[in-house]
Amino acid sequence: MHRLRALLVSGCGVSQSAGGSLVGSSVLRRTWPTHHAISPTESTGFRRPLSEVLRMPTRSLIVETLAQQPVRLERLSGPDNGIVALKLDRPEAKNAISKDMLKGIQSTLHSLRGDMSATVMMVCSCVSRVFCAGADLKERKLMSPSEVKDFVNSLRSAFTVMEVLPIPTIAVIEGAALGGGLELALSCDLRICGEDAVFALPETGLAIIPGAGGTQRLPRIIGKASAKELIFTGRKVDAKEAMALGLVNHCVPPGDAYHKALEIARDINQKGPLALRMAKHAINEGLEVEMSSALAVEERCYNSLLNTNDRLEGLAAFAEKRKPRYTGK
Repeated sequence: MHRLRALLVSGCGVSQSAGGSLVGSSVLRRTWPTHHAISPTESTGFRRPLSEVLRMPTRSLIVETLAQQPVRLERLSGPDNGIVALKLDRPEAKNAISKDMLKGIQSTLHSLRGDMSATVMMVCSCVSRVFCAGADLKERKLMSPSEVKDFVNSLRSAFTVMEVLPIPTIAVIEGAALGGGLELALSCDLRICGEDAVFALPETGLAIIPGAGGTQRLPRIIGKASAKELIFTGRKVDAKEAMALGLVNHCVPPGDAYHKALEIARDINQKGPLALRMAKHAINEGLEVEMSSALAVEERCYNSLLNTNDRLEGLAAFAEKRKPRYTGK
């Protein structure tokens, strides 16, 4: 097995930072079992048993896709063990989402849904000055209406799977996040951008509408009126305006988005992994119901953590004035 060591550069490549190393698909040659793609009709709602969220089976895969593929999953190790990065790498098309790229996203998400070793995921680009340019319109032009329908349904389903992953997710945006690229970012829990980032949902200019969740997630994040303006006009929003709208959580100098996201991921990675899953579950499901039902969701999530080893470890670490050593049990 060959391992490549390099400095961390703008969220792409293989890194060794802060004493940790990253094992990536670009440095492994072993063949792993192929995962099945996620069906566009697969149920991806928020309502799933707490026992399923807490006790999804552990997997030991290091790499889910090969380096030459447009999507790969890389795992940090050492002190950063638990942090994973989904990398988009289709430079010839500015990360436009093709059928192959969609399959890569589906396969990666499928593997992560049952992986208790992952605590937080970053979604980032290996292509300079672009996050994702949206759907591959050259490929789209060759599709029949029924093929377009199937593709968009599958894309919508994949982004919903992204949204309901039990672990926190962070979109790392440098450059353009357009159409489906912005919809991908909207399906993440947090968004970090560089000052050169540009956002837009330009679909109405093509006589269609955002079809991978944009009409639903954007108004939930920035409000109905602002979302309507951006979708009706299709206009581009720069990083400063995106920050003012609440579209992104942090805006940093160009090239620093990955480092900021990694800083946040490291902070998250120190917390109790079961607590992170329950916090995300409580927030996501609670927002879909009225307040009394939402508080009942919170109660169930809280109670599910009372008999965990991690809760006892947290109390012991506090009393002993040391860092907790959480195991996800």
